[in-house]
Amino acid sequence: MSILALLMVFTARGEGLDSLQIYVLQGDSLMQQYNTFEAQKYYQRAFSLADTYEVRTKLANCCYRRGNFRQASELLKLVPEDSLSHEAFRQLAFSYQKLGDTDSYIYWANQLLGHFPMDGEFVAGLTHAYTRTNQPQKGIVCGIRYHLKDSTNILVNRALADAWFMNRDFTMAGKLFERLIEQGDSSFNTLYSAGRCFSYVDSLERAYSYLKAALYLSQMQNYGAAYRLGVVCVDTQRYDEGLGYLSLATQLMQPDTTAMKAITLSQGEGYYLTQHYEEAVAAWKEHLTYNPASIATYYNIANAYAYLLKDKEQAKTYYQQFLNLARQEENPNAQLAEMIAKAEENLKSAMK
Repeated sequence: MSILALLMVFTARGEGLDSLQIYVLQGDSLMQQYNTFEAQKYYQRAFSLADTYEVRTKLANCCYRRGNFRQASELLKLVPEDSLSHEAFRQLAFSYQKLGDTDSYIYWANQLLGHFPMDGEFVAGLTHAYTRTNQPQKGIVCGIRYHLKDSTNILVNRALADAWFMNRDFTMAGKLFERLIEQGDSSFNTLYSAGRCFSYVDSLERAYSYLKAALYLSQMQNYGAAYRLGVVCVDTQRYDEGLGYLSLATQLMQPDTTAMKAITLSQGEGYYLTQHYEEAVAAWKEHLTYNPASIATYYNIANAYAYLLKDKEQAKTYYQQFLNLARQEENPNAQLAEMIAKAEENLKSAMK
């Protein structure tokens, strides 16, 4: 918009260029103090006076830094690409990524790289995005295009290695994961992925080395590393060692007992209240595998069989199990005493 046009707008609104400049400068000053709350107010006033690319970009930057990614993207997507700074371009693409809009992120990341092809962070991000959306071939093309110019960028090499892996080219992926390790990237994911690659191409000694390093780095807490290392050990005739890792994998696969107690109990209640009685009983039975001392659960199952599912034999079984546990309570409260009396009565009726 020309200065003459701006003056006409300001005159119509009763404000001039001085007001615009004051609002923008005040917003800039507040941004330097990291006071985005107040800065946004001034940028918004400036934006209401003149929707210029500069003001729009400043307001979008403020919105982005305040986590309002939707507003930031709405503002920036209307700025011509040639007028977007590198930072504004990044904020536009990242906004869509943070909003979970992968298609828009891929589009704008591609547009950004058209202007700034050596932005390694975005090359890596775009490569990962292609891989996550089951387009690893496109990710490979994106990563290689950069890799041919710079083979030392760890972010790009990680993303490219993952793309090769997802494309099931384990030889290429393995080479790149080893390259990452040589570069000092000894993270769990890199070691574990390298081990998996070499196990798939029957380079078992290298697989053994990397999987063992990954498992120990996880403090022996990763099921996948324990399981795969156990298999490799057995295949390389390290039988005792392999059986130990497979046993560890079995232990790691066991669910969290405390969590499963709560989940199965709530499932039973939910099914019961929605009149899905067979599912309720199944959930309560599963609950007993995690909490075998739950007296009330035996009682609930017995009642479901007796009154709702009309299965006298199952009712008898669970009433008896309930009574076996309930009678062990030295000082039963009034509610438990009432449950015991009712169970005894129902059990007698069922046995007639």
